[in-house]
Amino acid sequence: MEGWRGAWYVPCLASLETLQELCRKENLTCKSIGITNRSLKSYEVEYLCDYKVEEGKAYYLVKWKGWPESSNTWEPRKHLNCPLLIQNFLRDKNEYMSRGREGKAMKVRNHVKTLKPAIADYIVKKAKQRIALQRWKEELNRKKNHKAMILVENTVDLEGPPLDFYYINEYKPAPGINVLNGITTGCECADCPAEKCCPKEAGFILAYNKRKKLKIQPGLPIYECNSYCRCGPDCLNRIVQKGTPYSLCIFRTNNGRGWGVKTLQKIKTNSFVMEYVGEVITSEEAERRGQLYDNQGNTYLFDLDYDSDEFTVDAARYGNVSHFVNHSCDPNLQVFNVFIDNLDLRLPRIALFSTRTIKPGEELTFDYQMKGSIDLTSDSAEGLSPSKKRIRTVCKCGAVCCRGYLN
Repeated sequence: MEGWRGAWYVPCLASLETLQELCRKENLTCKSIGITNRSLKSYEVEYLCDYKVEEGKAYYLVKWKGWPESSNTWEPRKHLNCPLLIQNFLRDKNEYMSRGREGKAMKVRNHVKTLKPAIADYIVKKAKQRIALQRWKEELNRKKNHKAMILVENTVDLEGPPLDFYYINEYKPAPGINVLNGITTGCECADCPAEKCCPKEAGFILAYNKRKKLKIQPGLPIYECNSYCRCGPDCLNRIVQKGTPYSLCIFRTNNGRGWGVKTLQKIKTNSFVMEYVGEVITSEEAERRGQLYDNQGNTYLFDLDYDSDEFTVDAARYGNVSHFVNHSCDPNLQVFNVFIDNLDLRLPRIALFSTRTIKPGEELTFDYQMKGSIDLTSDSAEGLSPSKKRIRTVCKCGAVCCRGYLN
């Protein structure tokens, strides 16, 4: 239901084809499942399912956009004006064959050359995955609150978008927890930083230099100007609050670490990259969830232990791109505690800054065992290592200085 902001989400159990057929029968439109006024009245190729050569003519089995699979039809090549979809079809077929799964692509039955069923099945799965990932990418970019783009890529396997993950831009507090607390006034600076600027009022130095790069050591807090401050949006002490400045790609790793994140742009040393967000819960609730997550083999619990261990961030179901960042024993990101519109030392915002220059295409990582990130694990099966877990989990980060285990 559009615009609903309840705490619980119930996934639809009906298949996409069932929903499409229902919409068509009732003459309803639904853009999210591909049913528009145009598709109700016309035929548009969604993807190609199969291929055959009959009497010297090439035919493709077509899945029509907005129509159920029961409406698929064989169409001659000359009727199809979808070069990109044909290119995807041929690439998927060749990819399947190159992996040694099938010897010959075609077999002859009654003088009709056809693809082997296993190949056609793989091609359909890849086509559905491509559509699902594209829709997920569009959803992520609709929900984000920063200008940089989020891309999604999987060239490794048939895994699609996570089924129980909801993108958020800021903390989602559990009932009774106030993550906006303590700010009643701001600085009066005309040009930050000044003697009365926010960091100095808190007893610390300004975290950024004139190039808006981090200049403090790990372990020190960052105090940014807040919504009460006189300074404008271009203030050099407003960095984390502006959101991720770099276009990033959520991608499927090829060594069993699940999803990961890579940058599409060069990131200079000491630059802000992203925040770690999720549900803010009590440590007691985190302990309860942690036991459940251990049984499932994963968890995303991040202790907010800057001043105490009263609260924890859980990014298992609600989070942003940082949900998919993997561990490394030689990371290129470092955790910092940030205070902006909340001065409660128990509830810092968690920001990830680059520790060195990061090249375009390089995977982003941080050390799950660094201070402030104990009990945090990745999306993958190998990166699942809460601090209280008895079983030691082998690390697959591949770093020269790899500790061998995540815990």
